[in-house]
Amino acid sequence: MTSLAGFSIGELAAYVADHLHQKGIEVVLVGGACICIYSENAYSSFDLDFIATGMAGRQSIRQALAEIGFTEEQRYFKHPETEYFVEFPSGPLAIGDEPPGEIASRTYPTGVLRLLSPTDSVKDRLAAYFHWKDRQSLEQAVLVAEGHPVDIAEVRRWSVKEGFAAEFEAIRERLAQSSRS
Repeated sequence: MTSLAGFSIGELAAYVADHLHQKGIEVVLVGGACICIYSENAYSSFDLDFIATGMAGRQSIRQALAEIGFTEEQRYFKHPETEYFVEFPSGPLAIGDEPPGEIASRTYPTGVLRLLSPTDSVKDRLAAYFHWKDRQSLEQAVLVAEGHPVDIAEVRRWSVKEGFAAEFEAIRERLAQSSRS
């Protein structure tokens, strides 16, 4: 069995996703782990949130993860060789009231990882900021925009559709400046 000790969050996510893919279970990484990857660890997260995009049930996921040494503890899957844990929030894969525009992929030595695009990761974090006034989520959105091209017009369109036009306008310049850097 492969040792997970020393895997980065991206390597571990790719390893898990690739193993699940081999078992016919398709997943997309969402949430804070995407921010960690896109910010090159300027933001730290220890949970890997995957949304299953197919019909695989919890039992199939549990069985597949057991094959690579994960055990289920409450709603999380843990492995003794890593501090990261894996979770499967309920789907569907959506950001607010709509599906993501694009699924990105990254290739690691441990496999291929499908994850939210930088633009959709910004929208995902802004959803938490808009709905719960979570300033940390706004900072995470800015971290992604600082290091990756983000379609600000798309983020604006989504924000308006979600009912947060004024809130978006209050932070638009900050996101746009970060995305241009």
